[in-house]
Formats: sequence, C-alpha cells, structure tokens
Amino acid sequence: MSPVSYRFTEGQLDPPAEPNVVEDLSSRLGVNLPADYLEFLRQHDGGEGFIGDNYIILWKAEELADFNREYEVEKYAPGILLFGADGGGEGYGFDTQSEGMPIVRVPFIGMERRYATPVVARFTDLFAKLAETQ
Repeated sequence: MSPVSYRFTEGQLDPPAEPNVVEDLSSRLGVNLPADYLEFLRQHDGGEGFIGDNYIILWKAEELADFNREYEVEKYAPGILLFGADGGGEGYGFDTQSEGMPIVRVPFIGMERRYATPVVARFTDLFAKLAETQ
C-alpha cells in the first residue's frame, strides 16, 4: 500500500507523532483506531488549515483523550471519538459503534449522537471529500 498524501490548500500539517504515542493510543483511548488514521499520525501529528473552502483542525495524538473528556463526548454522544474540529462549532470523529468506524461530523452545541452526520467511510478519504465540498 502506497502512502497517502495529505495536503492542505492553506495551512500546515505537523511533524510525525512520537512512535510510542501512536503505538499506545488505541489502548489509552480504549478503542481500536483505524489503521489509516494511525498511519496519518505517524506522518503528521495533527495540523490546521483549509482543504478547499473547508477549515479543519486535526488534534495531536496526545490531545485526543483530553479534548474528548473536556467536550464530554461520551456523555452527550456516546460511541463517537472526536479527532478534530472545523473551527466553527462542529467536531470530526469516528463512529466507534458502526462497522469500519466511519467519520462523522457532530455539533459541539447540542451535541447528541443523533445529530452526527456521516462524512466519509475512511480517514484516507477525508481530505478528498473536504476538497470537493464547497
């Protein structure tokens, strides 16, 4: 499998996450994270910028547990594990209760699982999807 190229139209991806942080992340969070997301973290430990007209903030591996706890995701939207935000009131996360853990978008205000909207099936498709949506 060839490496996926992740690019922002404007902004910056961070350098790779520490290997031990990536290796321990699934066990720390209590969920088996998708392999393509873990591979992304091995290349880029988050980042922030525009993909087309869409803004996205991808959180660092070490921030995931804290941000999910601070947003009380498990209380308000159980089964969703956030990994980023759009900078304007919505978070991006994995639906851990669905097969394949597709990516969903959920509002921070009025956060409820029922308001999660599907975005893409796999993390590797997220950049292309955001680039095509205006």
